[in-house]
Order: sequence, then structure tokens, then C-alpha cells
Amino acid sequence: MATDAEITIYHNPSCGTSRNVLAAIRASGREPKVVEYLRTGWTRPQLKSLLKAIGKNARDILRVRGTSAEARGLTNLTASEEAIIEAMIAEPILVERPIVVTARGAALCRPAERLQDLL
Repeated sequence: MATDAEITIYHNPSCGTSRNVLAAIRASGREPKVVEYLRTGWTRPQLKSLLKAIGKNARDILRVRGTSAEARGLTNLTASEEAIIEAMIAEPILVERPIVVTARGAALCRPAERLQDLL
């Protein structure tokens, strides 16, 4: 988890919601650590840690719109947690954004209003 002053945002600069959340963090007077996950990618331990922190499973943060999720069969109820995580590692865009981690917790900040509980 984050220290009192530390905020991390898993950010996609092409996403309006992600840009809005980043701007709101900065407007609060704090400068977050910005992780552009489309560039850096994901690791299995990182995803599992984030999922635990936000209290969700991989299906809960699976981005379907504009991705290969349906074509990969990831939207089928039979798709396993491990299959979804493996796909997210292979194609980072499959993770919904933005995810924010602060000392107060972690959340998928979609909608952007979810950020307020973390600041």
C-alpha cells in the first residue's frame, strides 16, 4: 500500500476518465506516481496485488469496449481468473482504468467520483 503522501495512478493518457482523475489528484495538491501501464505492462504479482487491494477479481476490471476481450472468449462466464489475468499480461489494454492506490485504499476510479474516497 501507499504511504500517507504517496498516490499511484495506473493511467492511460488516451482515456478521458483517466486524465480527469489524474487532474483531480493534482488539483488536490498532490503529485502522484503515474504508471502508464500500456507502456510498462503488467506482471502477475502486480495484478494480483492490485486485485486484492481493490477487493475485485480480474473479471471485475476487465475492459471489454475497444479490446479483444470478447474475441478471446474472456467475457464468457467459463473464462477462468487465471485466463483473464494471463490475457491482461499479454494485452495490458484489457485492464479497465484508472486504478488509484493511496494510503486510504485502492479503487478502480470509474466513475471518477470514486477518487474522493481515496483522497
